[in-house]
Amino acid sequence: MKPADCATMADVRAEIDRIDGALVALLTERAGYIDRASELKPALGLPARIDDRVEDVVAKVKARAMAEGLDPELVEALWRRLIDWSIAREEAVIGRD
Repeated sequence: MKPADCATMADVRAEIDRIDGALVALLTERAGYIDRASELKPALGLPARIDDRVEDVVAKVKARAMAEGLDPELVEALWRRLIDWSIAREEAVIGRD
């Protein structure tokens, strides 16, 4: 259903709940890749935080946000928090630099 197709607040809330569920599922999938990275990085001599990669990820999501008409500053703030959480998750396994 598209936002304009929602006739009631119940419709709007149901769609938001559906999207929230999908976002949680995607974040869970992303966390699985973070866990795999924490398994692979030690053998490659890579630290949890790789600043160039952080900035690359942020640039990509900001560009995507702009293309989709979403506030890129909001997306940057959300992704920097997500990235910090991801790095902390990796550091719990492989340690700090």
